[in-house]
Amino acid sequence: MSDTPVIGVLALQGDVREHLVALAAADAVARPVRRPEELAEVDGLVVPGGESTTISKLAVLFGVMEPLRARVRDGMPVYGTCAGMIMLADKILDPRSGQETVGGIDMIVRRNAFGRQNESFEAAVDVEGVRGGPVEGVFIRAPWVESVGASVEVLAEHDGHIVAVRQGNALATSFHPELTGDHRVHRLFADMVRANGAAESL
Repeated sequence: MSDTPVIGVLALQGDVREHLVALAAADAVARPVRRPEELAEVDGLVVPGGESTTISKLAVLFGVMEPLRARVRDGMPVYGTCAGMIMLADKILDPRSGQETVGGIDMIVRRNAFGRQNESFEAAVDVEGVRGGPVEGVFIRAPWVESVGASVEVLAEHDGHIVAVRQGNALATSFHPELTGDHRVHRLFADMVRANGAAESL
């Protein structure tokens, strides 16, 4: 892999375009991913916000759920925002009927923990590994992390709740950095993808 990683955005539902813009600003080649053959061509993947039950059902419908689980198990870098965080959780509190996750992060997530749509808010969040001061986090029907396993690194908290985590090549935030014009979290993820590519080429 060159210094310009190819990073996909799971384009089944949610704010796909904003992630594509943010990844391009972070010096990655960004492309939408809906099908297994498109997933096979990327070095890393963003799972965007949206509605986690809808994303789950569409991922199964498009035949991309099992290939995605396999690639995450094999160490492909993946980043989930908001609903994407829920998709990367090994366990959800009170999941909707039939709701599946990709997994990859040993955490328990609470859906819509910060309230309903009309209780959305912005807050400055200090994120470990992101230089240059706090990130402006946009929280829209956002989840939070109830608990994490020993191998999960907590990167940020807000109001006493965990809102950003990393486990190996998997990164997740409760908030939407792609909606702010601040691309530092996407740059952190692009650097994770580059580092993974460099390690694989050794």
